Amino acid sequence: MSIQTFTCSDTFTLESGKRIENLRIAYHTYGSLNERKDNVVWVCHALTGNSDVFEWWPGLFGSTDFFNPKDYFIICANSIGSPYGTTYPLSINPATGQPYYLAFPSFSIRDVAAAHRLLAAHLGIEKIALAIGGSLGGQQVLEWAIMDSSRIDRLVLVATNAIHSPWGIAFNESQRLAISADRTFYANKPNGGAKGLKAARSMALLSYRGYDTYGATQLETSNEKTDGFRASSYQNYQGEKLVKRFNAYSYWFLSKAMDGHNIGRGRADIRDVLRQIKAKTLVIGINSDLLFPITEQKFLTNHIPDAVYAEINSFYGHDGFLIETERITEEISRFLSHNKATQNQLAYQQVS
Repeated sequence: MSIQTFTCSDTFTLESGKRIENLRIAYHTYGSLNERKDNVVWVCHALTGNSDVFEWWPGLFGSTDFFNPKDYFIICANSIGSPYGTTYPLSINPATGQPYYLAFPSFSIRDVAAAHRLLAAHLGIEKIALAIGGSLGGQQVLEWAIMDSSRIDRLVLVATNAIHSPWGIAFNESQRLAISADRTFYANKPNGGAKGLKAARSMALLSYRGYDTYGATQLETSNEKTDGFRASSYQNYQGEKLVKRFNAYSYWFLSKAMDGHNIGRGRADIRDVLRQIKAKTLVIGINSDLLFPITEQKFLTNHIPDAVYAEINSFYGHDGFLIETERITEEISRFLSHNKATQNQLAYQQVS
């Protein structure tokens, strides 16, 4: 399915009070809405993802995967600030006629969720059978489930949290220090900060994987090497790969939004906020995750009413949420089957 766009005719007001005129939202859809209108699956992507979920989450989403267009109407929207079709720092600022660059208004995860709500209204989606996201995507669906509790029936939160940790913020700030150390970041050019972004991506990879992963995948086979190590080449390659498809300004603002993720802001104690969630919830943790450790997923499970927790044993750290699709499929299938059985039992009791 090709990318589609929706442009909001009204001014989009951010949580900060700042505004975006003519907010454009890029999105993909797969499949179609059934007669009962109960087959909508909404996906939220992570930090450098896009709206083509079939591209970045194969094994879970695809023509022959668990979430497929024959059974489900799948929707994935590109986040505010991301360079894949939605309004972002290189978009034209109507006030100046030039790209925003660092003048782009800071936004929050809550703002991203509000944009999803706008798109859902545009598409006429009144009910979402299941909303799912991992990492920053999980932060988005969690916020949405709090903001719009009656719209989402089921929630799947993968490798995510209720509030971004000091550990996660420190990683992001270190990456932004690398970006800002590149003088071209302030040059107001589309490729500004590219070298800094490459270094930032190298840092991020260390939090996405872990010691054992690198030891197995980047280990040298010779005892004689003194330079040109596999691990060095891997870091350089992955950094260059991101620079070719992303930009430093989007990375800067999206990482800032992640840092500010706190479901309790302006509401109440985060435990009380989690108790307001009405959606039937599955929380999935990755046991080797350094960036979003399982204590964060267990916290969500303990305070979301009747939430179910599943832990996946993975070699790949945080990236396991994108790689361990077979195990994730098993847990989601079990979760949905259990909920269906419970609903049938309740219906039987009511009839009896």
